Amino acid sequence: MDVKFLSPARDELKLAIEFYEKSSVGLGSRFLNEVKASISRIVKNPQAWSLLDDKIRRCRLQRFPYGIVYAIEQDAIIIVSVMHLHRHPQSWQKNLNE
Repeated sequence: MDVKFLSPARDELKLAIEFYEKSSVGLGSRFLNEVKASISRIVKNPQAWSLLDDKIRRCRLQRFPYGIVYAIEQDAIIIVSVMHLHRHPQSWQKNLNE
């Protein structure tokens, strides 16, 4: 199954990596590895995580306060947001309109 990022989600990922890398050398890479591992889990079992609405789900990262918000399409997982969990719970919705 293919994985596609919405443009705002890709931007969120880049900003988070930069933030963690500035905080501690190598932490940005560890964050990215955690995101990749979570996406692999999503691809293996896309229905496993909780629904945020009719078609949108969120998978929480294990070691960072982030969630991957995604939609399941016929042949792809669409990453809607790489969202810090202290943001407003509905903040991912703006990414659908961009």
